[in-house]
Amino acid sequence: MDFTFTEEQQAAAEAARGVFAGVAPDAVPSPALTPGAVADTYDQALWATLADADLLSLLLDARYGGAGLDAIALCLVLRESARVLARVPLLESSAAAAAVQAYGGEEAKADLLARAGRGEMVLTVAAHGRTGHDPAEQAVTARQDGGTWVLDGVQTAVPWAHDADVTLVPAHTGTGRTVLALVPRGHEGTVLAEQFSTSGERLGELRLESARLAARDVIDADGAWEWLRDLLATGTCALALGLGERVLRMTGDYTGKREQFGFPIATFQAVAVQAADRYIDLRAMEATLWQAAWRISSGAPGPLPAAGDVAVAKIWAAEGVRRVVQTAQHLHGGFGADVDYPLHRYHAWAKYLELSLGPASAHEETLGDLLATHPLA
Repeated sequence: MDFTFTEEQQAAAEAARGVFAGVAPDAVPSPALTPGAVADTYDQALWATLADADLLSLLLDARYGGAGLDAIALCLVLRESARVLARVPLLESSAAAAAVQAYGGEEAKADLLARAGRGEMVLTVAAHGRTGHDPAEQAVTARQDGGTWVLDGVQTAVPWAHDADVTLVPAHTGTGRTVLALVPRGHEGTVLAEQFSTSGERLGELRLESARLAARDVIDADGAWEWLRDLLATGTCALALGLGERVLRMTGDYTGKREQFGFPIATFQAVAVQAADRYIDLRAMEATLWQAAWRISSGAPGPLPAAGDVAVAKIWAAEGVRRVVQTAQHLHGGFGADVDYPLHRYHAWAKYLELSLGPASAHEETLGDLLATHPLA
């Protein structure tokens, strides 16, 4: 197993580090200080900078102005973004565009991809279902009526829903198939209500009431939703890893300077052991992340479908990022709760990432189901 990154992947990560170097986590709006949403929209200046650096089109082919890279490159960039709490729909828009490119029709590709790659259009995905616990594809029904599709149902906690130009909505048909509907913001038959995440970002509850879409705006291809769901989950793991790494670095810096009894508290065994345990969590999160990203990118066979590797990565990411921020809060003492210090922001973001697309227990069930149907020799 060789997890060495290619020159192109390393170049993407280096470009991301350059862009995100100008983002100050201290300046990220705090959910502890702001009632309701922390901001009306995403960081549009940063979004424009990402577009100028060609980091919004990483997964797109050259004919759409993209670099033609893979999920590994995207995860490297997402890792850097989470270290500074970058408030941009990078994961959702990139993943949605990649799904349209891989499974969508030519008209949809021509309409969306080049503009999404230039940052002129924002895409998102309704991936949380009706309650946040049930499968997203079961929350909306899709039926054909002549040359159109009719959608009914509710999707909760849609990220960047109030900003996105198009939302990809998974829906199930009467024949048991799952389609992906490309729903424009404000489309007739849709109602968008305001919700908030633990990080203070504005989410949306999307209601579809006999919303009609032309056939060209519905992706009816086998495996499209499953592939997109796995990419979103893997990208979420990359965000959790980047956030956790930054938090452990903050903790190391603080405990190396904070003194008790004339010694830095980092030299105390109880502190060192807790930090070491969290380092082990991060390395496990990293190894399982790259395994999942590699399976998605390469299509390489394995003893389990790629969804199994994604489930393992999400289990480690959900539990690991929670343990990292909890330990950091503990080792910082009262200073960690100071709203003038960014740790509480990382804690709020970590909770959102832990639960996003399902907590660890949900993915343990998925892994169990896969093991039951694909017994290992």
